[in-house]
Amino acid sequence: MAGQSVLAVPIGSTEQHGPHLPLGTDSEVAAALADRLAAARPDVLVAPPLPYGSAGEHAAFPGTLSIGSAALELVLVELVRSADAFAGVVLVSGHGGNAAPLAAAVATLQAEGRTVLGWTPRIPGGDAHAGRTETSLLLALAPETVRLDAAEPGDSRPLAAVIGDLRRHGVAAVSPNGVLGDPTGATAEEGERLLDTLAADLVAAVKAWRT
Repeated sequence: MAGQSVLAVPIGSTEQHGPHLPLGTDSEVAAALADRLAAARPDVLVAPPLPYGSAGEHAAFPGTLSIGSAALELVLVELVRSADAFAGVVLVSGHGGNAAPLAAAVATLQAEGRTVLGWTPRIPGGDAHAGRTETSLLLALAPETVRLDAAEPGDSRPLAAVIGDLRRHGVAAVSPNGVLGDPTGATAEEGERLLDTLAADLVAAVKAWRT
C-alpha cells in the first residue's frame, strides 16, 4: 500500500504563543491540516507530527524548545530519505520559522531525485503570531486549550516592519508579551473558515504536485 500512497508529515514547533495559547499551537494546526488532506485524498497517509522546529526567536520565553535551523533541515532530509517506500512525501509546516530549513531540505531531496513537497499555510491579512488568526484557529481546533481571559494585544505592526529587529534580537525585543497581532475578536467560526481555506489550498497544492 505504501508504494501507492503519499505520506503527509506535520511539522510543528514548541514555542510560546503569548499568555493565552498553548506551546503546541503550530503542531496542532499542521496536524489538523494534514488530517484534512488525508480526508480529501484516499492516497494520503498521515505520520505522527514532528513537534520541534526552528524557534530560536522565541528563546526568551519559558517553554520554548527549539532544535534550530540546521538540525531541522537535517532531520527533514533524513526523515524523507527513510520514506522511500512511499510514492512521495508532503511536509506540512505550521511554523513560519521553519520556512528556510524546510526549503533547503526540499531542495536537497529533490536534487537527489526524491518526490517531496514542502507546504506552509499562508493567510493574506492574517497577523503574524498568537494574534486573532492563530487564536481563531485554536478556538476551532482545541478550545479547551485557549485562555481567552488572558488574551491581550501585542505588537500589531505588519511583520515586515518588525522582522529585522525580530531576527536580530528575538520576539521579546519587539513584543514583551510574545504576541505579534491582536487576538481580540477571535472566534471559533472564523477559525473554521480559515481551516477550510487552508485545507483547500493544501489539497490544491498536492493535486498540482501529483499531476
